[in-house]
Amino acid sequence: MSRHNLVLFAFGAMLISACSSDVFLVHNGNMPSDDKIASLKVGQTRYEVENLLGNPSSISPLDENVWLYMSSTTRKVAFLKPKILERDILTVQFDKNGKVESFSQLSKENGQEISIDKDKTSSEGHDIGFFKKYFGGVGAYMPFGNSKEQ
Repeated sequence: MSRHNLVLFAFGAMLISACSSDVFLVHNGNMPSDDKIASLKVGQTRYEVENLLGNPSSISPLDENVWLYMSSTTRKVAFLKPKILERDILTVQFDKNGKVESFSQLSKENGQEISIDKDKTSSEGHDIGFFKKYFGGVGAYMPFGNSKEQ
């Protein structure tokens, strides 16, 4: 092996060894244990559910009678795209009296990926002209009050 090849090999080995090989497992959320979920029964009150499972990760913004418990485990390696290893969601649906009506559990396997739509929705009537946009506020700021006051 020539000296030139040896230097290139050593440089390449140093470059590769400088890369991080650390793997980070990141856990987010507060999914209750399987024992606690097994104790969940239809007819329990919100208070009983909160004592059993803890505070929900989220309450549905569309329906306050739906509580969500979520957790995920993600594997991160250096600068590479993170990979989701586990994702669990428990939904608890309450009736109008605040008692458990139903509950279900989803995992990464029976969930589905949702792609974000890049299209934009136009909103009519909000297009302002150049002068209104850049000069519309001229004269509107009066730090010492109106100078025409008596």
